[in-house]
Amino acid sequence: MCVTCALILIVNGLFLFHNLQALKSANAQVLQSSRVAERLQYLDVLVQDAESSMRGYFISGNEVYLGPTRSVLDKTEAEVRHLQTLLADNPAQLKNLSQLNTLIRRKLTILNQAIDVYHHGGLDEIVNISRYGDEKGGLDEIRLQTVIMIQEQNETLEARSAGFYKEYHNALVLGVLINAVAIVVLVMFYRLVSRSYLRQAAVEYALQQSNENLEAMVAQRTEQLSVLSRHLISVSEDEKSRLSRELHDEMGASLTSISMDIGAVTLQLQKTHPELAAQLKRARGTLVETVELKRRIIENLRPSLLDNLGLCAAIDSYTDDFSRMTKVPCDTEIGPEIDGIVRDGDTGLSIALFRIVQESLTNIRKYAKASRVSVTLQLGEEGLVLRIIDDGIGIASNTLAKPMSHGILGMRERALLLGGSLTIRRGRGEKGTCIEVRIPLRGAVETGAQRIARDGEVVKPVVSSPLRQRADDHIPSLPPCSIRPHSVPVPHDPVQ
Repeated sequence: MCVTCALILIVNGLFLFHNLQALKSANAQVLQSSRVAERLQYLDVLVQDAESSMRGYFISGNEVYLGPTRSVLDKTEAEVRHLQTLLADNPAQLKNLSQLNTLIRRKLTILNQAIDVYHHGGLDEIVNISRYGDEKGGLDEIRLQTVIMIQEQNETLEARSAGFYKEYHNALVLGVLINAVAIVVLVMFYRLVSRSYLRQAAVEYALQQSNENLEAMVAQRTEQLSVLSRHLISVSEDEKSRLSRELHDEMGASLTSISMDIGAVTLQLQKTHPELAAQLKRARGTLVETVELKRRIIENLRPSLLDNLGLCAAIDSYTDDFSRMTKVPCDTEIGPEIDGIVRDGDTGLSIALFRIVQESLTNIRKYAKASRVSVTLQLGEEGLVLRIIDDGIGIASNTLAKPMSHGILGMRERALLLGGSLTIRRGRGEKGTCIEVRIPLRGAVETGAQRIARDGEVVKPVVSSPLRQRADDHIPSLPPCSIRPHSVPVPHDPVQ
């Protein structure tokens, strides 16, 4: 219906354009008729002026009066040619024009002959000729022919005007009908659009309700998955802690007993059986390597320093091992109040922060190609702020927008488990990567500050920083527990 309405309006526009062209043509016909009448009257005036100037010459004998008579021929020919152009589409008028031209030429010939007679016989001869001749007959014929042509031109104009009026009236009626049909089609189209809009609104409402239900379901499932993930993290940490204790207690005791027995047997066989003593010594070296392997497994499962000396010592030891294994210097800066806050806070706080540091340094070792790393753990007004910054190649922008790595997801889940947040962005100078973790600890902050005050230390106010602070911004804090760069140590013999 929209296309039909558009076609109707286009047809109406074409009719309007046709009417405009017809009106323009009618106006041109009116102007043409007016010009034809003016030119015909001008021809009559030229002939009369020629005759009047000739009579003035006859009376005065002054040839100045012959100016119009001598130029009349050229002027009449020019006017005739112009009239032929104007009457090109009217054969009847062209025929009348030809007759008028003949009459004019005849009259002009008679005028020229009269002038010649005057030159030879004088005024008396002209008077005699005028007594017996009919001088007014030629002018009357010219005037009559001019009136006839003007009358025919007016009749042609009236016929064309009547035809144009009739055509315009028909076009007007047709245009009104076309507009009425277009209005009806528009009304019908509006009703169809209104119905379609109402149906679409109903569908959109139903779709919105479905989307809301789906979003609620997705949010519920996401929350369930998040809770499950956090539960699995807690269960995993508990299982690692239990397994590390069993390895440390049972396997450690067994390996220590074996080492003591091998040492005693070795001392007894050194004099009697040196070959067996050497084999036992090598076996003891293998045992020491096994003990070292057991220690590394236990440390990976649950760092013993974390339970014995606290989070600061565990992070400091791990960064030291990182520098030793990767040959990459690692600067560690940890506030002195951190251990007290961690002990008074959530039981999973220390292991969560340590695992985040561990996972971050593991990713740096595998992918970053960094030349220097810094680990900072400070206390702010809103809680703990942990930053791990490297100067490596950084993380790709698509990974920053949609981090789907299991390690990054694990770190984020650990931060969410404690009510905090994890942010990944560019490091210092838009180089490398900065991983920032913020853990809210209002109650723990007050407890830690009170404990420091009880120990006789001065508590300085800590200024918080915006959530989107740059990686190289510094958070003021108390004198750090550890501000030392871990240089690359000299390799040593693990058995020794």
